[in-house]
Amino acid sequence: MPDTPAIPLRLNAPAHGWAARADVVVIGSGVAGLTAALRCAAEGAKVLIVTKALLDDGSTRWAQGGIAAALGEGDTPAQHLSDTLVAGAGLCDEEAVRTLVTEGPDAVRRLIATGATFDTGEDGAILLTREGGHHRRRIAHAGGDATGAEISRALVEAVRAAGIETIENALVLDLLTDADGRTAGVTLHVMGEGQRDGVGAVRARAVVLATGGMGQVFSATTNPAVSTGDGVALALRAGAEVSDLEFVQFHPTVLFLGAGAEGQQPLVSEAVRGEGAHLVDADGVRFMVGQHELAELAPRDIVAKGIMRRMLETGAEHMYLDARHFGARMWEERFPTILAACRSHGIDPVTEPIPVAPAAHYASGGVRTDLRGRTTVAGLYACGEVACTGVHGANRLASNSLLEGLVFAERIAADIVNGLDDGTLRPGEPAPAGPTAAGPTAEAPLPEAPVRYEIQRIMTAGAGVLRSADSLSKAADGLRRIAEQAREDLRRDGKTAQPCVETWEAANLHLVASVLVAAASMREETRGCHWREDRPERDDDNWHRHIVTRLTPVGGLSSTITASETFPAVTSTTPAATAPSTSQVSKELQ
Repeated sequence: MPDTPAIPLRLNAPAHGWAARADVVVIGSGVAGLTAALRCAAEGAKVLIVTKALLDDGSTRWAQGGIAAALGEGDTPAQHLSDTLVAGAGLCDEEAVRTLVTEGPDAVRRLIATGATFDTGEDGAILLTREGGHHRRRIAHAGGDATGAEISRALVEAVRAAGIETIENALVLDLLTDADGRTAGVTLHVMGEGQRDGVGAVRARAVVLATGGMGQVFSATTNPAVSTGDGVALALRAGAEVSDLEFVQFHPTVLFLGAGAEGQQPLVSEAVRGEGAHLVDADGVRFMVGQHELAELAPRDIVAKGIMRRMLETGAEHMYLDARHFGARMWEERFPTILAACRSHGIDPVTEPIPVAPAAHYASGGVRTDLRGRTTVAGLYACGEVACTGVHGANRLASNSLLEGLVFAERIAADIVNGLDDGTLRPGEPAPAGPTAAGPTAEAPLPEAPVRYEIQRIMTAGAGVLRSADSLSKAADGLRRIAEQAREDLRRDGKTAQPCVETWEAANLHLVASVLVAAASMREETRGCHWREDRPERDDDNWHRHIVTRLTPVGGLSSTITASETFPAVTSTTPAATAPSTSQVSKELQ
């Protein structure tokens, strides 16, 4: 791995000016975070939720299609498991998937008991649809295409009814640890005025990362603006391992708003294809037919690649999704959110095909956890998109994400409650902050806020849907220049960019982008949603492996190639206080 400026082991921030205490701090307010908070609070734990925007403004509310579970007649967890393993392209952890699909149906029923209302037929049974990679109708939906919004509504109401303390508009900065390296809380910055504004600290015996994804590392994404990889960056700086970060899923059908469109783009749910919409080119040819047995309903990586190939073949900037045969009534009743989004951009899917192209959608990798959501830092848990549980492998199966957040959040809560009861999760005094990777006395340099957009352009060009050794090398060089510039500014002027939300986000994006590019460069094959033009074939002989990355004590990146069967990171017999070692079958790169 080429030499790069040392990565700061904590963000440059003012000393905290206020403090609070809790048993558990949950960071994030999507399905994973709110479920973990509710389950912990129900068992008597003092819980504090910290969320970057408003409580109901997490990524969950943007989920359109639904939540996958074997709820329908004739469907079984075994069939759901099979579809998930196929989509994961050989890198799923089968035990994790079996846990998901077996516990999933009852977890959905508990969600319904919490207050979530799903669409039902005249007989009162939950209506189920299909999405890519599923051989059965097993996607439960709400409000037609507003499933995430309904789940978010129900969980937010339950949290408020339970009286769980919440801090909104707060960016979590870094993990506090005690002298033994165990979790002792977090530092955070609250945006606003009041008793808790500016930088503060929350002391806690356990911290749950449920911060969502990192889609804002690319120019065009379906993720909201708050998805800047904060949880993965925090975990890395704390010494936790991350895995499979090269596997970023690009959703095949995102509303095309022009080649220069940036930021969050409107999603056209896979459920539209599940109900019979066709992908066509400008001449009306269904180009996915013959490429896969499921055609437009193939797993997402296959459909995204099919669209990109057709774009390259024809020189087009986008393809089309044709659902004119639905008619006005079906569009209005089944997909009202998508219909409104399309019409707001001058496109009427009732009478014309929808222009679509792939955009960054979901991180299949993340902070490495075991089946209880424990990371390699004692007392630090992760669930939802920020985590890598082993469920998704090299490519997430459609609508498994909400289910994963739900199932593993419940497992995390159970483990935390047990740890609070038996003293495994004990309160510790935060150790004094040690020297940063910038040096014993130097400040850790922060990049200027506009660097965010430079990172996005670098990543889109070099590490997007299509990758190669050359494009990834150029991306690595661009990211290295950004770090070197921040270091040079500090050396020359003796100061760094002003610590604030925008510069902290830029630093987090830079860190996760650097790890993603390093992992994508190492994986010399095409697998799942990692597509190397110069290595177009899947290589099970050499790359049936996971790439696990951590920061070294001096701020370098250390990546270890592990056998696929070494996943997950923490075995069920490993005490939470012990950070397990990683089985190394190849080489460690410093």
